[in-house]
Amino acid sequence: MFEELLENIGNALEAEKVPYMIVGGQAVLLHGEPRLTRDVDIVIGLKADEWTKIESLASSLGFTPLIEDVAEFVEKTSVLPVHDKEAGLRIDFIFAVSDYVQKALTRVRVLEIGTARVRFASLEDVLILKVIAGRPRDMEDALTILIKNPWTNLEYIRKWLDEFDRSLGEEYRRKFDHLIKEAGL
Repeated sequence: MFEELLENIGNALEAEKVPYMIVGGQAVLLHGEPRLTRDVDIVIGLKADEWTKIESLASSLGFTPLIEDVAEFVEKTSVLPVHDKEAGLRIDFIFAVSDYVQKALTRVRVLEIGTARVRFASLEDVLILKVIAGRPRDMEDALTILIKNPWTNLEYIRKWLDEFDRSLGEEYRRKFDHLIKEAGL
């Protein structure tokens, strides 16, 4: 079911020439270990004010918005949440055009799924996004990914986490360094 869904999404986004990468639980499956995930998170390399393009694409795939006022919700959150009734899954289209996202979109890992070339966030970018999300499940995912992938490009991750720390006043780098120690790297 997931494979067909990812195939359809990948083909639709490629046909519209929309830059994207699958992140979240689906990307963890690729880089970490199998786990149950009930949604698909997709970072879209478009500004939030281009939401109608993605709403139209989602509609063509049979997805329905999960909110009443799509324009207002996307303006506030930069996320277009939709539901695929057939698969019974939520799909979040996340609009982002930061320097980091633009770089991450050039580093995707492309997998052949059916007739599609589906773009997943790189190992390092999944780790960055998991550390920034920071929920317990995200930190567990990040630790598992680090343990299973000791060759991870730590300098790339540190560079971006340092950037986020400076711009957001956070301590993502400290949290990541703690994970590295936990992973024994």
